[in-house]
Amino acid sequence: MTRKDGTRLFLRVDFADGRRLGPGKIMLLEAIREHRSILSAAKAIGMSYRRAWLLVDELDRMFEQRVIVTFPGRRGAGTEVTAFGERVIALYRAMERQAAKATGGALDELTMALAADFPQQQHATPEEPDGPAPERPAKKAG
Repeated sequence: MTRKDGTRLFLRVDFADGRRLGPGKIMLLEAIREHRSILSAAKAIGMSYRRAWLLVDELDRMFEQRVIVTFPGRRGAGTEVTAFGERVIALYRAMERQAAKATGGALDELTMALAADFPQQQHATPEEPDGPAPERPAKKAG
């Protein structure tokens, strides 16, 4: 979730067995719901078709129930999010809202404590692994 000041709270569920559920997969499910096509959904969120298919396959293997169903041969509307897929989206978005509410005061305090002279950074997207932390310039004595 992104706050009014641009600060972003990132929520990812790392299950004990290595499965992950985060904003990229949820965004893809929401785009599939809207576009009813994996190809159109991928294009809408700037993801490659191959990457979208891999994530959809992973989502469908992650859970006991399917999150999407496909209808081969249907042009342009061959994919639907299942009722369980809708539930996965709803649960994840509810966790995000609860996390944002629970951390609001702490985020405000951290934001107020940020150094003014720190160079602006580019952040990895939720689908990308985080790279090594950039070096922070030394604080001036005084």
